[in-house]
Amino acid sequence: MPKILVVLTGADHWTLNDGSQHPTGFWAEELLAPLQVFADAGIDVDLASPEGRTPVVDEGSLDPGTIGEEESAKQRKALDALAGRLESTLVLADVDLDSYDAVFVPGGHGPMEDLAVSEDLGRILTTMLDGGKVVSSVCHGPAGLLPATRADGSWLFAGRELTAFTDAEEKQAGLADKAPWLLESRLREAGATFTSGEPWAPYVVVDDRLVTGQNPASSAEAAQKVVGLLTS
Repeated sequence: MPKILVVLTGADHWTLNDGSQHPTGFWAEELLAPLQVFADAGIDVDLASPEGRTPVVDEGSLDPGTIGEEESAKQRKALDALAGRLESTLVLADVDLDSYDAVFVPGGHGPMEDLAVSEDLGRILTTMLDGGKVVSSVCHGPAGLLPATRADGSWLFAGRELTAFTDAEEKQAGLADKAPWLLESRLREAGATFTSGEPWAPYVVVDDRLVTGQNPASSAEAAQKVVGLLTS
């Protein structure tokens, strides 16, 4: 049976362009929805983070005013059940990649702080994708694609079709003017063939063994595409 490595941010803030710290972490739906999809498919999952830190949830992702009281309570309960696993994540640098068939990187603004500059994650993604395995990410998680370079200095995802949280969505979310950089713009500058759908609507791109989702609403579909690649 396939096995998936889920890589979570270890950051609890995003440093904005004025030096202030915006509280963040991982986005609840972007972890919980894929974990449910993988569990339903009978696929084992391990959680990893930089230095084995305990990932923290972005409280904004659980806001009852945004997702509703019932959904907020449901997600908090699911996170409580995951607490032990979150407190004992694998150390990213020490992961044995031979054990995994895919890697999945959820978003939240946390990856903009740490995964975007993680040499360990860059090495993992390069090894996995060049080894014919599945690489997948959603929303701000594709910030973690940026440090993936080959020995010759070329970016692993140059020319690849992918998506991520868009500049338009960042503007609508109210952080674009404060952001030190915008993910869509950075991915385009790096050489990605970036495509997107309507803001906040599900949108997933599959380019061979690379699967990316645009926003939280794309999380479950992205995970389903991963399962399809692993079980076909």
